[in-house]
Amino acid sequence: MSAAYEHRAVLLDEAIEALAIQPGGIYLDGTFGRGGHSAAILERLGPDGRLLAMDKDPQALAVANERFANEARFEIVPGSFTGLAAEVRRRGWVGKVSGILLDLGVSSPQLDDPLRGFSFRNDGPLDMRMDPHSGISAAEWLAEAKDHEIAQVLKDYGEERHAKRIARAIVRAREEGGPIQTTARLAKVVAEANPAWPKDKHPATRSFQGIRIFINGELDELQQVLAQSVALLAPAGRLAVISFHSLEDRLVKRFIRDQARGGDFPPDLPIREEQLQRQLRAIGRDVRAGEAELAVNPRARSAVLRIAERLA
Repeated sequence: MSAAYEHRAVLLDEAIEALAIQPGGIYLDGTFGRGGHSAAILERLGPDGRLLAMDKDPQALAVANERFANEARFEIVPGSFTGLAAEVRRRGWVGKVSGILLDLGVSSPQLDDPLRGFSFRNDGPLDMRMDPHSGISAAEWLAEAKDHEIAQVLKDYGEERHAKRIARAIVRAREEGGPIQTTARLAKVVAEANPAWPKDKHPATRSFQGIRIFINGELDELQQVLAQSVALLAPAGRLAVISFHSLEDRLVKRFIRDQARGGDFPPDLPIREEQLQRQLRAIGRDVRAGEAELAVNPRARSAVLRIAERLA
């Protein structure tokens, strides 16, 4: 197997179990990555099963087209998973999908490649875009953003307590030394401005997370695809979402809870069960990586899998 394929998908066994794969079912992998989840789904599909994947990372698309070039049951479409509903409608699969998998966040190959600009551990151009050919890079945004705009992003998306202080340092650094164009320089500026951080984390962890989420519109896209998901699923179809930080997990948890609760009616209004229009039911509790997986993949420590099933 090529080194490009060796990345092991997080919570692989748990996600596949969550999907309760039917051999003849239709499945959607909204975040192909390096294909670990997709390969495991295909292993369990029969000749009539279908798997549609999406990814906006050109490197992921190249891996998919090489790895599954001769797989008739598999198709990958370039773009954000917010386009899943349109792709499903185009194929006449609305209400027929057996399972949807969303593995959120940044993949290990993206983090490990300095040219992608995601990591504070490897110096490289400050990009952070999932699709390097679309939108503005982190460097371009930081070159123009006001300190209050940067602070808001660090606070809202990075949950950084010292957002204002770090934002002022970023603006001061670009004024004194020119635009911040590399990950190493940004990490240094943030680390020097950050007065306190968790002992097990780099001082730039939250700031890099916040900027990356903002640049890619990750939370907005997650809300969009969750809103689409229910109508795509067949009765008893499964939705499985793996998140990597509290902002994502909170959105997923609330979505499943609200869909399981049904319509928003006054508490004292007499409502029959069928009038509630419940759409989903939660399957079990949140699932996290076990000790065996953490031993070989420490990045899985923050992964949380939530599962829901479409009601009839």
